Amino acid sequence: MNVAEILFEIKNLSDEEFLNLLKTDEFDEQLFHFSNSRRNECYGNLVYTRGLIEFTNYCRNNCYYCGIRRGNEQALRYRMSISEILECCKNGYELGFRTFVLQGGEDPYFTDAIVCSLVSEIKKEFSDCAVTLSIGEKSRASYQSYFDAGADRYLLRHETACNLHYSKLHPKEMSLENRKRCLFDLKEIGYQVGAGFMVGSPFQTFENVLQDLRFLQELSPDMIGIGPFIPYSHTPFAEFKKGSLHLTLRLIAVLRLMFPYALIPATTALGTIHPQGRELGLKAGANVLMPNITSAEARKKYILYDNKICIQEDIFKCNECIRNRIESAGYTLAVDVGNVRR
Repeated sequence: MNVAEILFEIKNLSDEEFLNLLKTDEFDEQLFHFSNSRRNECYGNLVYTRGLIEFTNYCRNNCYYCGIRRGNEQALRYRMSISEILECCKNGYELGFRTFVLQGGEDPYFTDAIVCSLVSEIKKEFSDCAVTLSIGEKSRASYQSYFDAGADRYLLRHETACNLHYSKLHPKEMSLENRKRCLFDLKEIGYQVGAGFMVGSPFQTFENVLQDLRFLQELSPDMIGIGPFIPYSHTPFAEFKKGSLHLTLRLIAVLRLMFPYALIPATTALGTIHPQGRELGLKAGANVLMPNITSAEARKKYILYDNKICIQEDIFKCNECIRNRIESAGYTLAVDVGNVRR
Protein backbone atom coordinates (compact mmCIF):
# COMPACT_ATOMS: atom_id res chain seq x y z
CA MET A 1 0.00 0.00 0.00
CA ASN A 2 1.15 3.57 -0.61
CA VAL A 3 0.90 6.32 2.01
CA ALA A 4 -2.57 7.50 0.90
CA GLU A 5 -3.96 3.98 1.28
CA ILE A 6 -2.29 3.51 4.65
CA LEU A 7 -3.73 6.78 5.94
CA PHE A 8 -7.20 5.74 4.73
CA GLU A 9 -6.90 2.39 6.50
CA ILE A 10 -5.36 3.32 9.86
CA LYS A 11 -5.78 7.15 10.13
CA ASN A 12 -2.10 7.63 10.86
CA LEU A 13 1.38 7.54 9.31
CA SER A 14 4.95 7.59 10.52
CA ASP A 15 6.69 10.96 10.58
CA GLU A 16 8.64 10.05 7.45
CA GLU A 17 5.49 8.95 5.63
CA PHE A 18 3.64 12.16 6.55
CA LEU A 19 6.52 14.30 5.26
CA ASN A 20 6.68 12.32 2.02
CA LEU A 21 2.95 12.75 1.53
CA LEU A 22 2.99 16.49 2.22
CA LYS A 23 5.94 17.30 -0.06
CA THR A 24 4.60 15.82 -3.31
CA ASP A 25 1.49 15.81 -5.46
CA GLU A 26 2.18 12.20 -6.41
CA PHE A 27 -0.57 10.85 -4.16
CA ASP A 28 -3.11 13.68 -4.53
CA GLU A 29 -5.55 11.86 -6.80
CA GLN A 30 -5.83 8.89 -4.46
CA LEU A 31 -5.76 11.13 -1.39
CA PHE A 32 -8.74 13.20 -2.60
CA HIS A 33 -10.61 10.06 -3.61
CA PHE A 34 -10.16 8.54 -0.16
CA SER A 35 -10.98 11.77 1.70
CA ASN A 36 -14.22 12.18 -0.28
CA SER A 37 -15.11 8.59 0.46
CA ARG A 38 -14.47 9.02 4.18
CA ARG A 39 -16.42 12.29 4.39
CA ASN A 40 -19.39 10.74 2.55
CA GLU A 41 -19.23 7.74 4.87
CA CYS A 42 -19.48 10.01 7.94
CA TYR A 43 -21.62 12.93 6.73
CA GLY A 44 -22.98 11.99 3.31
CA ASN A 45 -22.91 14.85 0.82
CA LEU A 46 -24.18 17.39 3.35
CA VAL A 47 -22.50 20.77 3.76
CA TYR A 48 -23.20 22.70 6.95
CA THR A 49 -23.21 26.49 7.01
CA ARG A 50 -22.43 28.80 9.91
CA GLY A 51 -23.44 32.44 10.00
CA LEU A 52 -20.29 34.41 10.79
CA ILE A 53 -20.74 37.64 12.75
CA GLU A 54 -17.57 39.74 13.07
CA PHE A 55 -18.75 41.87 15.95
CA THR A 56 -15.59 43.78 16.95
CA ASN A 57 -12.24 44.48 15.33
CA TYR A 58 -10.60 45.88 18.46
CA CYS A 59 -7.85 43.59 19.74
CA ARG A 60 -5.41 43.81 22.64
CA ASN A 61 -2.93 41.53 20.84
CA ASN A 62 -0.29 42.43 18.28
CA CYS A 63 0.10 39.21 16.27
CA TYR A 64 2.44 39.92 13.39
CA TYR A 65 0.21 38.42 10.66
CA CYS A 66 -3.16 39.90 11.56
CA GLY A 67 -4.87 42.93 10.03
CA ILE A 68 -6.71 43.85 13.23
CA ARG A 69 -3.56 43.68 15.37
CA ARG A 70 -3.29 46.38 18.06
CA GLY A 71 -0.45 48.10 16.23
CA ASN A 72 -2.30 48.61 12.95
CA GLU A 73 -3.10 52.32 13.07
CA GLN A 74 -4.80 52.13 9.65
CA ALA A 75 -7.62 49.92 10.96
CA LEU A 76 -11.06 51.52 11.18
CA ARG A 77 -12.20 50.26 14.56
CA TYR A 78 -15.78 49.34 15.44
CA ARG A 79 -17.88 47.44 17.95
CA MET A 80 -21.38 46.15 17.33
CA SER A 81 -24.05 46.51 19.99
CA ILE A 82 -26.01 43.53 21.28
CA SER A 83 -29.07 44.71 19.36
CA GLU A 84 -27.04 44.92 16.14
CA ILE A 85 -25.68 41.41 16.70
CA LEU A 86 -29.18 40.08 17.35
CA GLU A 87 -30.38 41.71 14.13
CA CYS A 88 -27.65 39.81 12.24
CA CYS A 89 -28.85 36.60 13.88
CA LYS A 90 -32.44 37.37 12.90
CA ASN A 91 -31.45 37.90 9.27
CA GLY A 92 -29.33 34.76 9.36
CA TYR A 93 -32.11 32.69 10.88
CA GLU A 94 -34.49 33.72 8.10
CA LEU A 95 -31.87 32.55 5.60
CA GLY A 96 -31.67 29.12 7.21
CA PHE A 97 -28.62 29.43 9.45
CA ARG A 98 -28.81 27.39 12.65
CA THR A 99 -25.34 28.18 13.97
CA PHE A 100 -24.02 31.67 14.68
CA VAL A 101 -20.28 32.22 15.03
CA LEU A 102 -19.39 35.31 17.06
CA GLN A 103 -15.87 36.24 16.02
CA GLY A 104 -13.83 39.19 17.12
CA GLY A 105 -10.51 40.43 18.38
CA GLU A 106 -9.68 40.13 22.06
CA ASP A 107 -11.59 43.28 22.90
CA PRO A 108 -11.51 44.24 26.63
CA TYR A 109 -14.80 46.09 26.22
CA PHE A 110 -16.61 42.77 25.89
CA THR A 111 -16.35 41.65 29.49
CA ASP A 112 -17.47 38.20 30.62
CA ALA A 113 -20.76 39.71 31.77
CA ILE A 114 -21.45 41.23 28.36
CA VAL A 115 -20.46 38.05 26.50
CA CYS A 116 -22.66 35.93 28.77
CA SER A 117 -25.58 38.32 28.29
CA LEU A 118 -25.09 38.21 24.53
CA VAL A 119 -24.94 34.41 24.41
CA SER A 120 -28.01 33.97 26.62
CA GLU A 121 -30.00 36.49 24.52
CA ILE A 122 -29.19 34.61 21.33
CA LYS A 123 -30.08 31.25 22.89
CA LYS A 124 -33.33 32.66 24.25
CA GLU A 125 -34.40 34.13 20.91
CA PHE A 126 -33.09 31.31 18.71
CA SER A 127 -33.41 28.25 20.91
CA ASP A 128 -32.86 25.74 18.08
CA CYS A 129 -29.49 27.28 17.16
CA ALA A 130 -25.92 26.73 18.28
CA VAL A 131 -23.67 29.57 19.39
CA THR A 132 -19.98 29.37 18.57
CA LEU A 133 -17.51 31.79 20.11
CA SER A 134 -14.19 32.78 18.56
CA ILE A 135 -12.85 35.48 20.83
CA GLY A 136 -9.39 34.30 21.78
CA GLU A 137 -7.53 33.37 24.92
CA LYS A 138 -9.42 33.65 28.22
CA SER A 139 -9.24 32.19 31.70
CA ARG A 140 -10.85 28.84 32.43
CA ALA A 141 -13.39 30.64 34.61
CA SER A 142 -14.37 32.87 31.69
CA TYR A 143 -14.80 29.87 29.39
CA GLN A 144 -16.93 28.17 32.02
CA SER A 145 -19.17 31.23 32.37
CA TYR A 146 -19.76 31.40 28.59
CA PHE A 147 -20.58 27.68 28.54
CA ASP A 148 -22.99 28.07 31.44
CA ALA A 149 -24.67 30.93 29.56
CA GLY A 150 -25.32 28.59 26.62
CA ALA A 151 -22.30 28.71 24.30
CA ASP A 152 -21.93 25.39 22.49
CA ARG A 153 -18.66 25.63 20.56
CA TYR A 154 -15.39 27.51 20.66
CA LEU A 155 -12.93 28.15 17.83
CA LEU A 156 -9.32 28.90 18.73
CA ARG A 157 -6.67 28.17 16.14
CA HIS A 158 -3.44 27.08 17.75
CA GLU A 159 -1.64 28.55 14.65
CA THR A 160 1.49 26.42 15.13
CA ALA A 161 2.50 23.67 17.53
CA CYS A 162 6.18 24.64 17.50
CA ASN A 163 7.32 27.03 20.25
CA LEU A 164 10.05 28.59 18.09
CA HIS A 165 7.71 29.12 15.17
CA TYR A 166 5.03 30.52 17.51
CA SER A 167 7.52 33.09 18.80
CA LYS A 168 8.17 34.26 15.23
CA LEU A 169 4.46 34.90 14.63
CA HIS A 170 3.53 36.51 17.95
CA PRO A 171 4.93 39.11 20.38
CA LYS A 172 6.77 37.84 23.45
CA GLU A 173 3.83 38.37 25.83
CA MET A 174 1.96 35.57 24.04
CA SER A 175 2.84 31.90 24.42
CA LEU A 176 2.00 28.60 22.81
CA GLU A 177 1.77 27.09 26.29
CA ASN A 178 -1.15 29.37 27.16
CA ARG A 179 -2.85 28.78 23.80
CA LYS A 180 -2.72 25.03 24.40
CA ARG A 181 -3.95 25.50 27.98
CA CYS A 182 -6.99 27.32 26.61
CA LEU A 183 -7.79 24.51 24.18
CA PHE A 184 -7.59 21.77 26.78
CA ASP A 185 -9.64 23.86 29.25
CA LEU A 186 -12.34 24.24 26.60
CA LYS A 187 -12.40 20.49 25.96
CA GLU A 188 -12.62 19.64 29.65
CA ILE A 189 -15.49 22.09 30.16
CA GLY A 190 -17.52 20.38 27.41
CA TYR A 191 -17.39 22.64 24.37
CA GLN A 192 -17.19 21.32 20.85
CA VAL A 193 -13.68 22.64 20.25
CA GLY A 194 -12.02 23.85 17.06
CA ALA A 195 -8.29 24.32 16.51
CA GLY A 196 -6.22 24.78 13.35
CA PHE A 197 -3.36 26.58 11.68
CA MET A 198 -2.31 28.72 8.74
CA VAL A 199 -0.75 26.92 5.78
CA GLY A 200 2.37 28.66 4.50
CA SER A 201 2.67 31.12 7.36
CA PRO A 202 6.03 32.96 7.52
CA PHE A 203 8.94 30.71 8.53
CA GLN A 204 6.77 27.56 8.47
CA THR A 205 8.51 24.31 7.53
CA PHE A 206 7.08 20.90 6.64
CA GLU A 207 8.36 19.74 10.01
CA ASN A 208 6.22 22.44 11.65
CA VAL A 209 3.18 21.12 9.79
CA LEU A 210 3.97 17.63 11.03
CA GLN A 211 4.07 19.02 14.59
CA ASP A 212 0.65 20.54 13.97
CA LEU A 213 -0.75 17.18 12.90
CA ARG A 214 0.71 15.49 15.97
CA PHE A 215 -0.72 18.17 18.27
CA LEU A 216 -4.16 17.76 16.71
CA GLN A 217 -3.92 14.03 17.40
CA GLU A 218 -3.25 14.87 21.04
CA LEU A 219 -6.11 17.38 21.25
CA SER A 220 -8.61 15.42 19.11
CA PRO A 221 -10.72 18.49 18.24
CA ASP A 222 -14.27 18.47 16.92
CA MET A 223 -13.53 21.17 14.34
CA ILE A 224 -10.32 21.85 12.43
CA GLY A 225 -9.92 25.11 10.53
CA ILE A 226 -6.99 25.56 8.19
CA GLY A 227 -6.49 28.08 5.43
CA PRO A 228 -3.66 29.57 3.43
CA PHE A 229 -1.69 32.43 4.92
CA ILE A 230 -2.46 35.66 3.07
CA PRO A 231 -0.35 38.73 3.87
CA TYR A 232 -1.81 42.09 4.85
CA SER A 233 -0.18 45.32 3.79
CA HIS A 234 -0.28 46.94 7.27
CA THR A 235 1.55 44.17 9.14
CA PRO A 236 5.22 43.19 9.56
CA PHE A 237 4.58 40.27 7.19
CA ALA A 238 3.33 42.38 4.29
CA GLU A 239 6.06 41.18 1.92
CA PHE A 240 5.76 37.45 2.60
CA LYS A 241 4.19 35.27 -0.08
CA LYS A 242 0.79 33.69 0.41
CA GLY A 243 0.28 30.04 1.29
CA SER A 244 -0.16 27.31 -1.30
CA LEU A 245 -3.61 26.33 -2.56
CA HIS A 246 -2.41 22.81 -3.35
CA LEU A 247 -0.82 22.19 0.04
CA THR A 248 -3.93 23.52 1.79
CA LEU A 249 -6.17 21.15 -0.18
CA ARG A 250 -3.78 18.27 0.46
CA LEU A 251 -3.90 19.00 4.19
CA ILE A 252 -7.71 19.16 4.21
CA ALA A 253 -7.72 15.66 2.73
CA VAL A 254 -5.12 14.46 5.24
CA LEU A 255 -7.14 15.88 8.14
CA ARG A 256 -10.34 14.26 6.89
CA LEU A 257 -8.61 10.87 6.88
CA MET A 258 -6.99 11.42 10.28
CA PHE A 259 -10.18 12.80 11.89
CA PRO A 260 -13.14 11.27 9.99
CA TYR A 261 -15.83 13.00 12.04
CA ALA A 262 -14.25 16.44 12.29
CA LEU A 263 -16.13 19.46 11.00
CA ILE A 264 -13.71 21.03 8.52
CA PRO A 265 -14.49 24.35 6.78
CA ALA A 266 -13.57 25.38 3.28
CA THR A 267 -12.45 28.84 4.34
CA THR A 268 -12.91 32.31 2.92
CA ALA A 269 -9.12 32.48 2.56
CA LEU A 270 -9.31 29.54 0.13
CA GLY A 271 -11.88 31.48 -1.89
CA THR A 272 -9.62 34.52 -1.80
CA ILE A 273 -6.61 32.81 -3.39
CA HIS A 274 -8.64 30.89 -6.01
CA PRO A 275 -12.08 31.65 -7.55
CA GLN A 276 -13.18 28.05 -6.95
CA GLY A 277 -11.21 27.64 -3.73
CA ARG A 278 -14.15 26.79 -1.51
CA GLU A 279 -15.55 24.25 -3.96
CA LEU A 280 -12.11 22.65 -4.22
CA GLY A 281 -11.99 22.55 -0.42
CA LEU A 282 -15.30 20.67 -0.31
CA LYS A 283 -14.05 18.19 -2.88
CA ALA A 284 -10.90 17.66 -0.81
CA GLY A 285 -12.97 16.64 2.22
CA ALA A 286 -14.29 19.80 3.89
CA ASN A 287 -17.96 19.87 4.94
CA VAL A 288 -18.55 23.37 6.37
CA LEU A 289 -18.87 26.85 4.87
CA MET A 290 -19.04 30.03 6.94
CA PRO A 291 -20.79 32.84 5.04
CA ASN A 292 -20.46 36.28 6.57
CA ILE A 293 -23.76 37.66 7.89
CA THR A 294 -22.23 40.76 9.50
CA SER A 295 -23.67 44.08 8.35
CA ALA A 296 -21.91 45.40 5.24
CA GLU A 297 -20.68 48.51 7.06
CA ALA A 298 -18.88 46.47 9.72
CA ARG A 299 -17.75 43.72 7.36
CA LYS A 300 -15.61 46.00 5.24
CA LYS A 301 -13.67 47.07 8.36
CA TYR A 302 -12.87 43.53 9.57
CA ILE A 303 -9.86 43.06 7.32
CA LEU A 304 -7.47 40.32 8.39
CA TYR A 305 -5.59 40.10 5.08
CA ASP A 306 -5.44 41.73 1.65
CA ASN A 307 -8.13 41.20 -1.02
CA LYS A 308 -10.58 39.44 1.30
CA ILE A 309 -13.63 38.40 -0.70
CA CYS A 310 -17.33 39.05 -0.03
CA ILE A 311 -16.85 42.22 2.04
CA GLN A 312 -19.23 44.30 -0.10
CA GLU A 313 -21.96 41.75 -0.80
CA ASP A 314 -25.49 41.92 0.57
CA ILE A 315 -25.96 38.93 2.92
CA PHE A 316 -29.04 37.71 1.04
CA LYS A 317 -27.15 37.72 -2.25
CA CYS A 318 -24.15 36.15 -0.53
CA ASN A 319 -26.31 33.34 0.84
CA GLU A 320 -27.73 32.61 -2.61
CA CYS A 321 -24.18 32.51 -3.99
CA ILE A 322 -23.10 30.04 -1.31
CA ARG A 323 -26.11 27.80 -1.99
CA ASN A 324 -25.31 27.80 -5.70
CA ARG A 325 -21.65 26.99 -5.04
CA ILE A 326 -22.58 24.05 -2.82
CA GLU A 327 -25.01 22.63 -5.37
CA SER A 328 -22.71 23.21 -8.35
CA ALA A 329 -19.99 21.24 -6.56
CA GLY A 330 -22.41 18.31 -6.16
CA TYR A 331 -23.30 18.73 -2.49
CA THR A 332 -26.47 19.45 -0.51
CA LEU A 333 -26.95 22.39 1.86
CA ALA A 334 -28.05 21.21 5.31
CA VAL A 335 -30.41 23.49 7.21
CA ASP A 336 -29.27 22.03 10.48
CA VAL A 337 -27.38 22.95 13.64
CA GLY A 338 -24.65 20.64 12.33
CA ASN A 339 -23.17 19.13 15.47
CA VAL A 340 -20.12 16.92 15.22
CA ARG A 341 -20.95 13.24 14.81
CA ARG A 342 -18.67 11.56 17.30
